[in-house]
Parts: sequence; structure tokens; C-alpha cells
Amino acid sequence: MGMKKFFSFVLVFLTVGYATAQDDLLDQLNAEKSNVKDKETTAFKGLQICNMQSTKMTAKGEWYMVISHRFGDLTLGLDNFFGLDNAMTKIGGIYGVTNWLSLGASRHTYNKLYELTAKYKFADQITNGFPLTIVGYNTMDINTALSTDQYPNLKATNRLAYSSQLLMSRKFSEALSFEVGGVYVHKNLFDESQELENQYLVAAGGRCKLSKRLSVNLDYAYKVNQLENAPLYQNPLTLGLDIETGGHVFQMVFSNSQPMNDVSVFTNATGNWNGGSLYFGFNMYRVF
Repeated sequence: MGMKKFFSFVLVFLTVGYATAQDDLLDQLNAEKSNVKDKETTAFKGLQICNMQSTKMTAKGEWYMVISHRFGDLTLGLDNFFGLDNAMTKIGGIYGVTNWLSLGASRHTYNKLYELTAKYKFADQITNGFPLTIVGYNTMDINTALSTDQYPNLKATNRLAYSSQLLMSRKFSEALSFEVGGVYVHKNLFDESQELENQYLVAAGGRCKLSKRLSVNLDYAYKVNQLENAPLYQNPLTLGLDIETGGHVFQMVFSNSQPMNDVSVFTNATGNWNGGSLYFGFNMYRVF
């Protein structure tokens, strides 16, 4: 074989070998890529659906500033200027410790409450995989409005109340998301004629996207155990509208609960959508 034919043979062999190796490498990369499980984007844009917590988490290192407001009873009309005379405010912050854990604290005008919160993720919804996002949420309330003048035997522990929640959501499409949850509330001090020390609820909420920046939301909780013939406190029902802007989500809400701490939302809603008191307000989250 002449040198010219030998080099031609070597060149053809190397070209075929390189092409084969390149195809094998591409096949391997495609196989590895197909094995990567993609997390579904968040089911909700806001950290709350309306009053109920959503399964959305803060990212690691993110700070959220929270300002919420609930005006007084809308049904009183001009007597309280459609709620402006009897407003309640919540202001606080949330910090993303990791991508799966966030801690928060807030101050409420209702009972001069301080609310401490922890939110943590157990699982993500996976495209063509695990069907749900699962999140836990806990709160502790400190009621600083209580005084020994009202309760002579008041103890420090009487100021405390707690809630524990297990939340599960699924994003069905870009336009529709749904969430269900179990809620447990414990109060160290409570009105025995109207409520129980330990209360259990089943909660549900959803989001329906109307446009790129607008969605309508709804959440509701049903008390599994409650006192008979104690109609003061109702099951909480809230309707909301999410408005997405560049740096925050602004939520307008209508609810039968004026207080905004989770313990009171779930167990001390005094309004009634069927001809009773209703409260308008907003939630605003600003991320830094």
C-alpha cells in the first residue's frame, strides 16, 4: 500500500471514529438530561393565597417585608366610613434561611400580638414525577394586651397560642392551582363558652390566573370539632385578587375575619358572608 493510500485510510478511520464517538457522547448527554427531574414552577405567586398560607417558599437569602391591613366592617356603611374607622394592621418580615426553610416575625394591632413563624418544605412537585408540593407551617402568638387587671392570676404562658399546618398543593396548569391542608390550633387561654382549647380544621384554597399579572384566589377552612350552640365564631372564607408588579405581589382581599394572625383567622372569624360582617383589606409583600 502506498503512503498516499495509507494516509487516506487513516484519515477516513479517524473521521468515522470521531463521528461515532461524538454520537455516543450526545446520546449519553441526552440520556442524562432525560433523567433530570424538573421541579414544577410554584403553584402560587404570593406567600399567602388570601389569609391561608400557600406552599410558595422564600429563596435562600431573600428578605420579605410584609404589610397587611384589614379595614372595619364594610356592612356598617357610613357609620364607620366603610371600615376606615376601625382598621387593623400587621407589619413584619420573613427571611429565607435556606431554599426549604424560612423564619418570620410580625406585629399586629389586634391584641398587640407578636407572631413568630416557621415555614419548611418537605417535597416539590416534579414534572412527570411526584405530583404535589408539601410544606409545613408553624406559628406562635404572644398576646401582650392581656393584663393582670383583667386576669389577676395571669401567667406568662397564658399569653401564648399556637398553630401547626400541613399544606399540599398541585399546579394543574399555568392558570390553575389548588391546595389542601390540615390545621391544628392550641390556645393556652380561651373562652370556654365559645371555643375549645384544641381545634382541628380542614382547609382548602385555589388560584385561577386571569391574565399575565392578575389572578383570583379563594381559601376556606372548616372546623372539624367545635362547640354546639356557640355561633360567635365562623368558618373563615376569604376571596382575593393578586396583582403582580415588578418587585412585589399586592393582594386585595374580602374576608369574614378581620384579625390576620393564623390562630385568629382559623378560630376567631366573627363575620358571616350570609348577611353578616365583612372586612376588606390587602396583603403586600416586598422582596429584597
